[in-house]
Amino acid sequence: MAKSFVTVVVCTILLLVACAVIAPSSVSGGALAGSLPFAAIIAIVGLGQLLVVQQGGFDLSLAGAVSLAVVTATHEAHQDDAQLLYAVSLAFSFAIAAGLVNGILIAFFRLNAIIATIGMNALLYGGVFAVCGGTPSITTDLLAGISNGQVIGIPNSVVFALAALILVSFGLKKTVIGRRFEAIGANPLAARAVGLRVQLYELMAYVCAQLLYCLAGVLIAGITREPTAFQGDTLLLPSVAVVVLGGTSLLGGRGFPISTVVAAFFLNQLSQFALAIGVPYSAQTIIQALALGFGIAVYSVRWTWSANISLKNFNLGGKT
Repeated sequence: MAKSFVTVVVCTILLLVACAVIAPSSVSGGALAGSLPFAAIIAIVGLGQLLVVQQGGFDLSLAGAVSLAVVTATHEAHQDDAQLLYAVSLAFSFAIAAGLVNGILIAFFRLNAIIATIGMNALLYGGVFAVCGGTPSITTDLLAGISNGQVIGIPNSVVFALAALILVSFGLKKTVIGRRFEAIGANPLAARAVGLRVQLYELMAYVCAQLLYCLAGVLIAGITREPTAFQGDTLLLPSVAVVVLGGTSLLGGRGFPISTVVAAFFLNQLSQFALAIGVPYSAQTIIQALALGFGIAVYSVRWTWSANISLKNFNLGGKT
């Protein structure tokens, strides 16, 4: 935890220094106030992806899940504040159903996670078009007020992201369920041998991930006055990137929620910096891919170094 946290914090500080020197406009008060809500969205979906990656999988249904939450929160409310609770509840019901199907297919029927979640993504987009018919709708005033409001100067979207971080961190690090969850991700065969209910924990990972995607989608529906039906498409790559940059192993096991949230701010600020120096918006995906590649490279070097040290110690032990 300490190494990954220090690494991402140092990188973030260096990035902020570079922004202040090269592109001061990217770290102005207005720029930060405008970008923090989107960093919060990336952090929330990143936490969801983190839970799945900890179980050795990838959730490629994120895009469809976020998009379905967006259109459900806007279209089912019919621009009527009185119907917002129903619309949001329906969105979370869809999320639970999608998470259960993903979890059952992957944990109980042993379907490959990538294949299962790609299929679920197609199904969710079918739901998107069934709800909205491909046409955008204006969000309700209440949802816009909640998503764009502030608490003691902090955007509500950031407050929701911090709340999600606290829940995930506490659940993973301070509870028996969380410790078992990490142990199962690190070695499911050993966990099964000692009697842990591996399949149930894997199922929980996909359900909780979908709930976080839904939260992000509902917030997007409020932040964006007239969101499109494809709002989730731009979040899949960043969600994986921040998990990797946060130091979580792609092979499963321990995860680092705090580092993941800091990485979300780093990635979002990197995009703002690139825009400020004239990099076209169309190149954002390339920047995110490079960040993901950098994170994987750092992880690979760290893993190789650790393996070499362990092998060296083993050999020295054999000689003695």
